Amino acid sequence: MMQSTIVNVTERTTDWNSVNWKSANRVVRRLRQRIFKATKDGDLTRVRNLQKLLMRSYSNIVLSVRRVTQLNSGKKTAGVDKLLVLTPTARGTLVDILTKFIPWKPLPVKRVYIRKSNAKQRPLSIPCIIDRCLQAIVKNALEPYWEALFERTSYGFRPGRGVHDAIERVHSMSKGNSTKSWVVDADIEGCFDNIAHKPLLETIGNFPARKLIQQWLKAGYVDKGVFHDTETGVPQGGIISPLLANIALHGMESALGIRYNKDGQTLGNRGIVRYADDLVVFCKTQEDANRAVDELSCFLKTRGLALSKAKTTIVHLTVGFNFLGFNIRWYQDKNTKTGWKVLIKPSKQSLQDVRNNIRQVWLENKSNNVNYLIGKLNPIIRGVANYYRTVVSSHIFSKLDRWMFVRGKRYAKTMHPNKSTSWHNYRYWGRLNLDRNDYWVFGDKQTGQYLLKFSWFNIRRHTMVKGDASPDDPALREYWDLRNNRKSHSLIPSYQKLAQKQGYKCSVCGESLFNDEPLQKHHKIPRSKGGKDSYANLELMHYYCHQQLHSVGQKSEGEVFVLNCQESIPLVGRESEGEVSSLW
Repeated sequence: MMQSTIVNVTERTTDWNSVNWKSANRVVRRLRQRIFKATKDGDLTRVRNLQKLLMRSYSNIVLSVRRVTQLNSGKKTAGVDKLLVLTPTARGTLVDILTKFIPWKPLPVKRVYIRKSNAKQRPLSIPCIIDRCLQAIVKNALEPYWEALFERTSYGFRPGRGVHDAIERVHSMSKGNSTKSWVVDADIEGCFDNIAHKPLLETIGNFPARKLIQQWLKAGYVDKGVFHDTETGVPQGGIISPLLANIALHGMESALGIRYNKDGQTLGNRGIVRYADDLVVFCKTQEDANRAVDELSCFLKTRGLALSKAKTTIVHLTVGFNFLGFNIRWYQDKNTKTGWKVLIKPSKQSLQDVRNNIRQVWLENKSNNVNYLIGKLNPIIRGVANYYRTVVSSHIFSKLDRWMFVRGKRYAKTMHPNKSTSWHNYRYWGRLNLDRNDYWVFGDKQTGQYLLKFSWFNIRRHTMVKGDASPDDPALREYWDLRNNRKSHSLIPSYQKLAQKQGYKCSVCGESLFNDEPLQKHHKIPRSKGGKDSYANLELMHYYCHQQLHSVGQKSEGEVFVLNCQESIPLVGRESEGEVSSLW
């Protein structure tokens, strides 16, 4: 076989298009839940045995390969070995390599830079495909243990938690009757780049793949062909890096003296909300806020970190602060007992970034077909609206719609410079959305495609995740199913009906439709055989599950494992004495 000339695999046994995803997901979910429960019970011996079992699990391997080679946005970006895995045949071969458990020396990561909103460059580190898969395997074993230990006010890069949970937590702690009116808006300077390795590894403790994690941290990086050692930091861009950062920052509540009663309510004079390396601390007095900054500095120093003096500020809620793209501030209100109420709105800077991004799309497509333009703009509008619809955004949405109307006028004038304004209006505007009595909808009357409006997205409050709840807790299965089902509100109405009809589950993999994978409609009876676009003949499924469904029984020809590779580089057997690591 062609694969045997490239990797040390003599026989391929994995048919990627025949993988039973329902079984794989069930096995991994069950093992994660057992690790979580054993951690809560304090049975560390059982925890370690289950972690070893999960890292050797075939189900964990195939799910990790799926995540790395299909779901991750960087699946088409190669590491220093210049290898990509983009076909079903190649993915099956990669699974077979990983099931051999051959000792592996981590390769250096490739350093690339992306532009930040402040015009600076953010360094990203791209591991090779094998290291990415191994990191996904290890993360599945390490994460449920820490999910049982993590603080309830930590929301970043954790399963089942997100930005909106953090914002709801901020809202609950900054209400008008709150006594904690002074806020430490803290910024950790170069968090990912400066985490000290020794205390991080000590915190990870006796984890079965601890040595492999250490080698990932010490693997170094290649920048413009030059190798550099890494004495500190976790590489931004690695699958396991966000989890390692959360582990390094764990313990911040204890350092600040924050405690909870049996109902989960905060005791004492302080409160904290942390999203990865972004955090805010609520205090009762300005003096206590200054002490909190000193205590945070001492805590971070033990991790090799420090607060940014330029970006760490202490403000009163009447002045307000920005957090995760939102502005939180007290406003005067005579109808409340305290005379104040908290309003959370999109921040001015984040709105400017939204306008800049949308303006760029308008300009790049000013000479393209209107349907193509709408196809580019609608996903952006839907994403922005869903992100900000949980706060006070109605007025801002209306302003954005007026701004978009002006952009539409400019587009029409550019496309038809010799036509009158009334001709432009008749050509591009009308009641294209039949569900709304709005005659000023921008679109194409011939195809019926139209541009979404921000104001069509009603304000819908987000329900914050309760306490320290985790999807790995087997006792909360129904709770998490209900939370996932609520995400259907972000879909278009026809998709919402389909999702509800099938119980919000993908029929191929059996998982929730809302696990961040793209969705597609599937015709049970193909249109080529007379199938109709009726609800009875349609179902929703994940994009890659849909691909697999149509690939069963089909064999691809000419698929290759090594793509964009100038030299044939062995994928395994890169060991050098004293530096080879093994998962077990």
